[in-house]
Amino acid sequence: MAGSIARDVRSRFRGSLLGGAWIVLQPLAMILIYTLVFARVMHSRLPGAAAADDEFSYSVFLCAGLLPWGFFAETIQRCISVFPDNANLIKKNAFPRLSLPAIAFGIAAFNFAVVFGLFLGFLILVRLLPGWVVLAALPVLVLQSLLAIGIGVMASVANVFFRDVGHLVALALQFGFWFTPIVYPATVLPEWARNIMSLVNPMVGVVDWYQRIFLTGEIPAFAVLAPAAVWTVVFLAGAWRLHARRADEIVDML
Repeated sequence: MAGSIARDVRSRFRGSLLGGAWIVLQPLAMILIYTLVFARVMHSRLPGAAAADDEFSYSVFLCAGLLPWGFFAETIQRCISVFPDNANLIKKNAFPRLSLPAIAFGIAAFNFAVVFGLFLGFLILVRLLPGWVVLAALPVLVLQSLLAIGIGVMASVANVFFRDVGHLVALALQFGFWFTPIVYPATVLPEWARNIMSLVNPMVGVVDWYQRIFLTGEIPAFAVLAPAAVWTVVFLAGAWRLHARRADEIVDML
């Protein structure tokens, strides 16, 4: 699997003048745009009085939500087309089909590791790294990875039979981005709206966890992650069952 990931990374940047720098440039451009547009409006609304007084607070808040969301969305988007794109491999009886979503996840994880590593380097440079509390981000990183894999595998199987699935998922991710407090703090919404969003959108609690850790240096209550944990189990179980029931039909459809 590592070889497949390395080949994908090399092929993407073959013939490119900037090479691997494109992994960083795209999220950096997005961060700069959102910071320039929303920083003045949202700065005073950030959680924590001390955080709101720091000139980098909104950038930290934005990166803590935007980068994990990018990892989540990229994992799902890469998984959607893995079966049609690798039809020749899937038709071989000995080929492990679920290795394809695993490779898609690995590529997204590599991209995330590069960008998030630079984010941590930035925090160290400006002396805003909250300390060992950042390790509390690891369990939620595992949780969101499992959630993305569950959704991605379900979508990839469904996409074999209904090619509209890819477009529907892309649309859902666009809505999901704005219905997740990434660009804006959740406190700008009424309490009833926050409660509904946290129940139906598993990434609300995940993003909130990251933002609290990196902006205020505190570890939230684990109850914040309860909806995400439930949805993760649901999607993983659904993905496993759907793939098991449709495995033979996938080959016929392709």
